[in-house]
Amino acid sequence: MPLRHGEGRKDHLTSFGGLAALSLDALSSVAYGPEAMLLVLAAAGSSALHLSLPIAVAIAALLAVLVFSYCQVIAVHPDGGGAYAVGKQDLGATVSLLAGASLVVDYVLTVAVSLAAGAASLASAFPVLAPHLLEVCLAGLILLTVVNLWGIAESARILMLPMVVFVCAILGVIVVGIVRSHPAAVVGTAAPMPVSETVGVLLILKAFAAGCSALTGVEAIANGVPSFREPRAKLAQRTELMLGALLGPMLVGLAVVVVHQHIAPRTGVTVLAQATAGAFGGGWAYSATNIVVALVLALAANTSFGGLPVLMSLLAKDHRLPHLFALRAERPVYRFGVVVLASLAAILLIAVDAATDRLIPLYAIGVFIGFTISQAGLLRHWYRQRPSSWLPRAVLNGTGAVLTATAALVFVGTKFTEGAWLVVIAVPALMLLFSRVQSYYRVVGNELGLGTTPDRPNGGRSLVIVPVGQISRLTEYALTAALSFGDEVVAVSIHLDPEYSERFRAAWEEWNPGVRLEVVESPHRSLIHPILDYVRQAQCDGRQIAVLIPEVEPRRRRYRILQNQRGLLLATVLRARTDVLVCTLPYRLTSR
Repeated sequence: MPLRHGEGRKDHLTSFGGLAALSLDALSSVAYGPEAMLLVLAAAGSSALHLSLPIAVAIAALLAVLVFSYCQVIAVHPDGGGAYAVGKQDLGATVSLLAGASLVVDYVLTVAVSLAAGAASLASAFPVLAPHLLEVCLAGLILLTVVNLWGIAESARILMLPMVVFVCAILGVIVVGIVRSHPAAVVGTAAPMPVSETVGVLLILKAFAAGCSALTGVEAIANGVPSFREPRAKLAQRTELMLGALLGPMLVGLAVVVVHQHIAPRTGVTVLAQATAGAFGGGWAYSATNIVVALVLALAANTSFGGLPVLMSLLAKDHRLPHLFALRAERPVYRFGVVVLASLAAILLIAVDAATDRLIPLYAIGVFIGFTISQAGLLRHWYRQRPSSWLPRAVLNGTGAVLTATAALVFVGTKFTEGAWLVVIAVPALMLLFSRVQSYYRVVGNELGLGTTPDRPNGGRSLVIVPVGQISRLTEYALTAALSFGDEVVAVSIHLDPEYSERFRAAWEEWNPGVRLEVVESPHRSLIHPILDYVRQAQCDGRQIAVLIPEVEPRRRRYRILQNQRGLLLATVLRARTDVLVCTLPYRLTSR
């Protein structure tokens, strides 16, 4: 049997395609992660900025732990799900709900933050766009949504070139910036740095937590394993290692450039823009690099479009979200998940007017909860299974769990009043939603007797009711179908005019289709309620009732609005107010 579109290898991701489709969020975070760290250190004065290098090294070490950990997650859970799958298997139902909720929040915020940051960077290069940041964000969101509805493999091909250019540009900034003895150009306006804190453990922890925002998106590959070609687990692990090999050197290299060029936060420009100007000067290379950064920041939202629909499909399969989120179209796309993600991101962008600084405090909390759960879950997994060489793996995951939990607590504590309270409310609310949906499906399953053997079915008499409006080929088509599966068939016609009713009876008798006709007059000029009343009366004798509603199906979809929608309305009313079987029978037109 030939494969449908989306079932072959070409519509799934290679390792390099996975790096483009699922890792742009993590790679592009070098544009704001180091800056977030410097802004915290600046509270202790310019003398504290040199701590950015050792903190960046610590963040890179945590990145290495996370990369190797998620390679293990991919091996243990090749069906995807990341922290959610680990929490469900190793830490129990409640923890898996926490993981799922925190990841949903993080993915939505990833889209909003990436688009807002990309729009702000683009406005830095083209100031005319500054008053229209929200419109730019929404336009980018619509574009990404359309691309991902088309298929993730296609989106990966589109993202490959920007990713390569971005990585080359950042590495070029690092290499040239380190080689130069002094900055080629200085951009921005010097900002005062009043000393409000002293260098201490708390400040270092806050800077570490802020800089760890550069690690968001590392889990997306583990969540999106089903999107890869076979062998999926090996290709996903290779992609995770490629991400770590690129992101780690970029984070440490930018920290070296910051210390080497004595870069401090300045007004009107980002830290990355200052490093770019110090390396390339203020000419075309500077402008081109900033445009590439803005483009990749916007495209980084694609990470969520690759990861969240897969996660939502797993939640749906576990009966924690409506089952429609587990449905896929002919292309390998969970379209309902894509649409919901885009809608939530649009609402969030509109609510904050695309202001990046209002989104950043919310950003990393959810993902660090997921990091901690995945590390702790694997720690328990190794302790239970105890395969060969389990102890080094357990130590690695235990260390990572402590570090990520510390970062999450510091984020919540220091950013609570700046918006983190919203995440603290949203995550439990989503956990409650998942739990209620699961309870609903449990109750429905019990009532339907799922998992049990029902009684033998008993056949009985049946009556097929066919609403007719006039004698035509459509009427003949519907009656033929009704006679093929009903013991008794009756045609019901509703008429507003008694004179027309008599003419219709005469035409029916002349046609003589072999089906009894019931004509119901409607003095109140209603077509739906008389049929509803007739069906309710027919139910009284205990027969199985089916209502067959014929509908005209045009060749072109755009012509559907020209057809009578009375059949759709009747079917909706009958399903809502009766227990009869409602069938719609399409009559497909061949003419244009």
